Amino acid sequence: MKTKRVLSLLLALIILVLSLASCTSEGGVTTTSPGGTEQVEKQDYVSGLKLNMKSETKKQVVTVKTYVDGDTTHFNVPEDVVRGGVLKARYLAIDTPESTGKIEPYGKKASEFTREKLSSAVSIIVESDNENWNLDSTGSRYLVWIWYKESDDGEYRNLNLEILQNGLAIASSTGNNRYGSICLSALAQARAEKLNVHSGEKDPDFYYGDAVELTLRELRLNVSDYSNIKVAFEGVITRNDGRSIYIEDYDPDTDMYFGMTVYYGFGLSGAGLSIISVGNRARIVGTVQYYEAGDSYQVSGLTYRQMKPDDPSNIKKISDGHKPAFMPVSAEKFARGTVTLEKDGKEYRFASLALYTTVSMENLTVKSIYTTVSEESSSKGAMTLTCESDGTKVVVRTAVLTDSEGNLVTADRFEGKNISVRGVVDYYDGEYQIKVLSAGDITINN
Repeated sequence: MKTKRVLSLLLALIILVLSLASCTSEGGVTTTSPGGTEQVEKQDYVSGLKLNMKSETKKQVVTVKTYVDGDTTHFNVPEDVVRGGVLKARYLAIDTPESTGKIEPYGKKASEFTREKLSSAVSIIVESDNENWNLDSTGSRYLVWIWYKESDDGEYRNLNLEILQNGLAIASSTGNNRYGSICLSALAQARAEKLNVHSGEKDPDFYYGDAVELTLRELRLNVSDYSNIKVAFEGVITRNDGRSIYIEDYDPDTDMYFGMTVYYGFGLSGAGLSIISVGNRARIVGTVQYYEAGDSYQVSGLTYRQMKPDDPSNIKKISDGHKPAFMPVSAEKFARGTVTLEKDGKEYRFASLALYTTVSMENLTVKSIYTTVSEESSSKGAMTLTCESDGTKVVVRTAVLTDSEGNLVTADRFEGKNISVRGVVDYYDGEYQIKVLSAGDITINN
């Protein structure tokens, strides 16, 4: 009897050990609740992954030059690492939702997560996946791991893994890299916990309306594709000509501003008009339309229902106190310059990309001036200044200008003068011009 009792206890002990062993896995420790339901304890995989400074991989201490989105950042590096001193990093193992073209749910949240972690870091290191710095399929971005420290005496944390662990990315060759196993475990845990992109729930910061959510870059580069389609985008309002506004937004991936003209006509009043005040950053919702008379596209059909401020079809003020970019540009670049965008490899005329954005130009000599004199024209008194700089022609077209005392500004003020201008890139009568809406935006140099 005693022998049987010992054997029974020994058998029970063996079963218990095997049971405990089977509970441990990559996804954590499985326990059984009082109700009999299996639960998995959450693991912090980020704390478990350590940066090995002695491994064969390339490593470089960096600083942030530009935040792009959740899985892309531009870093400042020494010239001997990347010619030009800027490493355009594409994060290995992850693919965050879009926030630089068509906006996707959780895209902005992922972008903000990355910015928050890196902006507060005391040190950042980029690491290659092997002994080389490797480019992605575009040939312009480097596939890297991002490590950051939150304090001087803290340990480096892997941001790629942290983004996966927080459910802000889907897999992107996640298992086929240096830290593939732990990345897959973090991804599996985020899916099991139904975090963010894996939740099946709506993103509380995303507008689920009937408009296509996009950036001004996406709209400007593909404007004909959105003809007669309702769109929504954000930007800074730079100018208002009384019936239309000009709006622009910086795109960190191309280091350029993209803009659009938005016609509001007589459709807004009161609170609606205050939203589109110059200097505000606003969310614009309207329909893309081709304006045949000007051979260009514009957005129109803006609405604001004050009783329903959260209506996704409403325009909305985001913030205020912003200023136009007035990007400096030479006459040569404006007239003949081209830009090749890495994303599609296409070459564009600079002025076409800068359309409706604010620019500044110096050292223009006024060669001739045409003034609108028709009594029937609402533009009576507006001027077209044909200018030249180092042999390059630039046309500056003004609205009807008045001085500080309300007097009409006429051609004699600018004839033969050397001037500097600030204005909006416009397209009129078959050519790109600089449109000036205020007398204060033309400075006479002599």
